[in-house]
Amino acid sequence: MGRRILIAYATKHESTREVAEAVAERLRVHGLDIELRAARDVRVLDDYGAVVLGGALYMGRWHDEARGFLKRHRVKLAGMPVAVFGLGPRTMSETDVEGSRKQLEHALARVPEVEPVATAIFGGVVDPAKLSFPFNRMAAIDARDWTAIEAWADELPATFGSIAFATA
Repeated sequence: MGRRILIAYATKHESTREVAEAVAERLRVHGLDIELRAARDVRVLDDYGAVVLGGALYMGRWHDEARGFLKRHRVKLAGMPVAVFGLGPRTMSETDVEGSRKQLEHALARVPEVEPVATAIFGGVVDPAKLSFPFNRMAAIDARDWTAIEAWADELPATFGSIAFATA
């Protein structure tokens, strides 16, 4: 198993990529070898010891490229530590977070052989300038909590454990 950790992300308007970049930076601080890539561009997982997969939550569904990544790599992912995050609620209220968590759990349930060792829900972003009508009339929101994102990333090395970093 490879030592590198893949951080794959599925994004529509780049806010999920920004979170993936923050996670990558925190893991690098821990001395880990990180590769950051769009989920759609990943063809094989042979060089990785662990995977972090992030995707935006839109209209009740986890981003289709995140779901496709899970399906495409389900066999390999079943044998390695995987952490996932969803980016989506407009607020971090208990109700909004719970709704987003259910959306993420629904997507994960479709690939039961992949059992994440860590999951997280982070606040989403609404940038009306990047949206079409009628969504471009929504108020601008950035509910990402960078402190919570960094704290989650800081826990991943211990959560993954030594299995992720064993050499082949």
